[in-house]
Amino acid sequence: TSGVEETHMFISSGENVRLPCNNDFHDCKSTVWNYNNRHSAAVELINLGEKKKDIERHERLSLGSDCSLNIKNVIKEDYGLYTCRQYVNGQQQGTDARVYLHVLHVSSSSSQTEISAGSSVTLSCQLYSYSYAGVSCDDWIRSEGIQLFWVNQAGVKLTISDSRYQISAPGHCIITLTTTLLNEDDNREWRCEVTHRNQVKTSVTYTVKSS
Repeated sequence: TSGVEETHMFISSGENVRLPCNNDFHDCKSTVWNYNNRHSAAVELINLGEKKKDIERHERLSLGSDCSLNIKNVIKEDYGLYTCRQYVNGQQQGTDARVYLHVLHVSSSSSQTEISAGSSVTLSCQLYSYSYAGVSCDDWIRSEGIQLFWVNQAGVKLTISDSRYQISAPGHCIITLTTTLLNEDDNREWRCEVTHRNQVKTSVTYTVKSS
């Protein structure tokens, strides 16, 4: 769309992120940040440079000196579209700056932090993604050349042909790794990566703690 700046950012849950507002004004007192995803109507996060206190994540948000929106300790529910606008005397100045935040999150089938050798564990790696209204995550990442992989400590991609692991992808935005733990797996790391046109955008590392 003309007159709109779009940025796509990939981040792993637990990290901090800075969302750029490319139409920043001198003191950011004119800045408005809105948020929406496919499950919600737009929510105002920042109104004329002031943080809205009635939103549940307001403690994790702050406005940067360049009018960027900082989010601490990102959770998977933070994914979605963030829009920065500048208003002077009630009139919008410049264009929308849109930032699409895509969050990568790994969950384990085991609720225990320590898993004993011989037990099976499934790790699910999911990209939480909102691209455009009415476009599913699957369709969007396929059209953009985005892929999810599991890799081992050496960075080698784990594939179906490796008999130790069952790798399955129920959809384009989720990939699971199932394996039976061995004694020597203590402190072993498996990493889920998101690549865009073969460049790694973000990754999440899962470290095995065996009891």
